[in-house]
Amino acid sequence: MDHRKIAQELLEAIGGKDNVSAAAHCATRLRLVLNNESIVDQTRLDSLDEVKGTFSTGGQFQIILGSGTVNEVYKHFAALSGQTEMSTNDVKEAATKKLNPIQQFVKMLSDIFVPIIPAIVAGGLLMGINNILTAPDLFIDGKSLVDANPEMADLAALINTFANAAFVFLPILIGFSATKRFGGNPFLGATLGMLMVHPDLLNGYGYGAALLNNEVPVWNIFGLEIEKVGYQGSVLPVLAASYILAKTETFLRKVVPSALDNLLTPLFSIFITGILTFTLVGPLTRSAGNLLTDGIVWMYDATGAIGGIIFGLFYAPIVITGMHHSFIAVETQLLADMAKTGGSFIFVIAAMSNVAQGAATLAVLKSTKNAKIKGTASAAGISALLGITEPAMFGINLKLRYPFIGAITGAAVASGFVTLFKVKATALGAAGLPGIISIRPDTIVSYIIGMAISFVVAFVVTIVLAKREAKKTVNQQSDRAAA
Repeated sequence: MDHRKIAQELLEAIGGKDNVSAAAHCATRLRLVLNNESIVDQTRLDSLDEVKGTFSTGGQFQIILGSGTVNEVYKHFAALSGQTEMSTNDVKEAATKKLNPIQQFVKMLSDIFVPIIPAIVAGGLLMGINNILTAPDLFIDGKSLVDANPEMADLAALINTFANAAFVFLPILIGFSATKRFGGNPFLGATLGMLMVHPDLLNGYGYGAALLNNEVPVWNIFGLEIEKVGYQGSVLPVLAASYILAKTETFLRKVVPSALDNLLTPLFSIFITGILTFTLVGPLTRSAGNLLTDGIVWMYDATGAIGGIIFGLFYAPIVITGMHHSFIAVETQLLADMAKTGGSFIFVIAAMSNVAQGAATLAVLKSTKNAKIKGTASAAGISALLGITEPAMFGINLKLRYPFIGAITGAAVASGFVTLFKVKATALGAAGLPGIISIRPDTIVSYIIGMAISFVVAFVVTIVLAKREAKKTVNQQSDRAAA
């Protein structure tokens, strides 16, 4: 394989080196920031055997080349385009400048929550294991595994403690990540998070009951009463407080003499932000967060299967825009407040959509005679079933259009079904076949049926549309021949 020739052809197809603003690569894709994406010769890119697909998202134009190939092509591409060695983060920063305010806001949420997903996934999956051990009637009629095997009780309690840690101390994780994203010292952000869940405070989960009983503890500072309430499992309060902390720290570093900077800046940053958090920011954002959670739960309960169908239909189009990253913050709140919400329905609908994308891609594999498309579809379809849809969606389904219609149809039908049966996840994870372990035990069977519906409907609809597309192509060729 002549990697230099491939790089040269790619560069010519995207409009030459003058159209390249930034370039980097990840494990499988060439990530580019282009000055003008409208001049890209998409037909020429699609004709290259090495190109497995292309898509544009978040200000980046990405070309799927595959592992092992992309890094070799990038070396020559960087030299030919005059780009210096850049990381994917450098390219993301360059791409951000091209985003509109809404896209920038979504990217900000993504930058904050994506790094802490592993901790939430670990806690959630452990919670799922605990649920399997303690859920009655799952394996034994009228009993849980712990009831039938009392020696497992402490194991379940141990796992439950491990599972709760990430959610109980969620403000510490968000405080670190958010303060870093807002330009402050992340360790001060973690300290702020620790302050918000300090054991001297009333546990945030018990605030409602204490309020009803008029038993909320307070600090009385010169006649000003400040509620001593923690923010366990909260999202909005720590986000707002982290922003204030970062901006306060940045301001202080500009005005505090350098000799006293390391002493006074952390002191005043934490003190000022802490006071604002417990007097103003925290109570307001706690109420806003509760309203948001209540609103989401009400919408889910009120709209039922119809709402699920609509959400499932539009989930994949939302992914195309990149707006789905904003769901991470909502899901985190749903999972943190599971006693009220029962878990996340967003994860379940995302899984239905991903399975449908995979099924549509595999339907293309069965129906097409194009060797290049077959080669891409086989790997991309399986990847989508496992929860990674980019190769399938952008490499096959959107390019051919009719598989995308099949996929969103399957997603809509399956999403209506899982919504009707109140299927919810207790953790984040791979939204697809492996997502079974993230599902609430009493709804696992409905989740599996939902995936089957998603796969079958998307596959069948895509096959039908493929035949119609093939017939239309034959008719067009006949018309041209007759002319």
